Amino acid sequence: MKAFLTIKQLKEKLSKKEVTPQDINNFYSDRIKKYDPILKSTLEIFENTENKKYQGKLTGIPGLIKDNISQKGRKLSCGSKILNNYTSPYNATTISRLKKEGAVLLGRTNMDEFAMGGTGEYSAYQITKNPWNVKRVPGGSSSGSAAAVAAGLVPFALGSETGGSVRQPAAFCGLVGLYPTYGTNSRFGLVAFTSSTDQIGPLTKSVYDNALISSILSGHDFKDSTSLFRNKQDFTKNLNGKLPQNLTLGIIKDSLESDGVDNEIKEKFQESVEHLEKLGANIKYIALPDLKYGISVYFIISRAEAASNLARFDGSLYGMRDKEAKTLQEMYVKTRHDGFGIEVKRRILMGNYVLSSKHKDAFYNKANHIRAMIRSEFEQAFKEVDLLLSPTTPMLPFEIGKTSQDPLAMYMADYFTVPNCITGNPALSIPCGFSKDNLPIGFQFIGPRLSEELLYQVAYAYEQNTDYHLKNPKGFD
Repeated sequence: MKAFLTIKQLKEKLSKKEVTPQDINNFYSDRIKKYDPILKSTLEIFENTENKKYQGKLTGIPGLIKDNISQKGRKLSCGSKILNNYTSPYNATTISRLKKEGAVLLGRTNMDEFAMGGTGEYSAYQITKNPWNVKRVPGGSSSGSAAAVAAGLVPFALGSETGGSVRQPAAFCGLVGLYPTYGTNSRFGLVAFTSSTDQIGPLTKSVYDNALISSILSGHDFKDSTSLFRNKQDFTKNLNGKLPQNLTLGIIKDSLESDGVDNEIKEKFQESVEHLEKLGANIKYIALPDLKYGISVYFIISRAEAASNLARFDGSLYGMRDKEAKTLQEMYVKTRHDGFGIEVKRRILMGNYVLSSKHKDAFYNKANHIRAMIRSEFEQAFKEVDLLLSPTTPMLPFEIGKTSQDPLAMYMADYFTVPNCITGNPALSIPCGFSKDNLPIGFQFIGPRLSEELLYQVAYAYEQNTDYHLKNPKGFD
């Protein structure tokens, strides 16, 4: 077998009986053993991974799962010391749906602790490397999932996104990554960071593969009170390589006018816009003046919800507990002091500050007001255009160690990805080129709520008329 095969290609080989599910399992297990010591993308590879119970759309197809998504009988650490020895007693709904389609889940991927970080450097266990340049980060917080797929260790992986944690590593690693309409994919079994924006999304090499996985994951779940009453979708059905007729794409002006966007990214983004125009799209430039508040709104709301959600990790119910503490208060303090890393502590402190009685009106309540303004601005824009376009990230992959000295730079990498997360709009990141140093560059389509089918159709048409998705990092053949 060759490396870097897509799910679609693997399914064709299986249907022609050129390979067996065991051949595929052995092939990818060997690749993980060979290359993961370099990348450090996984935290655990399971010894027993057979899934003969179910036959379906993913029969024999291996994948990896971000370590904040529950897998029954498996460890669930969220990249944190505080949950180092915690074992999940149940499957997340997304895991159950993958397994029912025959997927073989090989292990857990590394991540920024409790999904708080954009580089993969904030895991309590190891730093994941970018396969395109191992001196650079793969993005985060779904760092291990992105690096593993980019290096061909598996054909797909699940990540989770709160403000860019699927799409940003997708852009940094030359992959396709989706943030679905909020409520499309069940959050049951996903350890919460920011409950009002968290969504599970797939990372793949191709748009078709991404659409296939999303079709399997989506659908109402009575176990999740935020789950939409949305029928199961087949997002692959309109992938014909052509743009819809009379398609109008809105270019977010900040994409080209902002000084904070790297010049190489601007150049590749402009080329992508011109390519889409040649394919038949109508192009319109759109001003979204409230977009600049997205980072600030996300910063406040995400920290507030994180502080609330992480209050449960205090040593009393599960996970790590300080056994030398003499009082309950001392146990709480020491457990959280020793169990949480610096970035998690930083966000908990900020969250409690903006929720405090003296500051709630000035920060948290005002952030929710601006959130509504941004949502209204998106809705108005989608009366004029079918989809919006922007770079996925304003900058190229960071050098390892850079953001530990400058956390603000890491936060600003989410400039283009957080606005649609706080409004619940879907967005899809796909590759659109490479820098002069051969670092991947991505751009994204942002759509109205429930527009995944259109997102995939347009992205697939672009992908089939370019070759960026066919390129792979060197050294992982």
